Amino acid sequence: MSVITRSDDLDACLSVRFTVFVQEQAVPIELERDAYDDSAIHLLATDGDRPVGTARILLKGETGKIGRVAVLADQRGTGLGRRLIMACLAELEAMPEIRMASLGAQTHALGFYEKLGFVAEGPEFDDAGIPHRMMSRPV
Repeated sequence: MSVITRSDDLDACLSVRFTVFVQEQAVPIELERDAYDDSAIHLLATDGDRPVGTARILLKGETGKIGRVAVLADQRGTGLGRRLIMACLAELEAMPEIRMASLGAQTHALGFYEKLGFVAEGPEFDDAGIPHRMMSRPV
């Protein structure tokens, strides 16, 4: 089973994100990588030495925004995505100033996040050519 840890290995996180977002979902590379990566908390899932999943957390006031959640194709359906979100929530729960978790979910994944307690809010919007909705839940 893969192990999820907080990581400073941004290259490993970016390698997973590049595979999922740029190669599979055709997100332009200049949109996938942004200035927020330098200040984000990064989580990395590894299977042995191989990076297989990642997510990042941005902190703003009382909200932790979970984003860039990516799991390699051969690891999907194993529960790794759920474990990544739960690890993000555990990071946020350890911060007393954080009251809310939010994320921009690809619309096809709304049900996945709803099972983890997130509620969709606001209208659908386009992010890099992919329909999304904002979701949130208390921490």
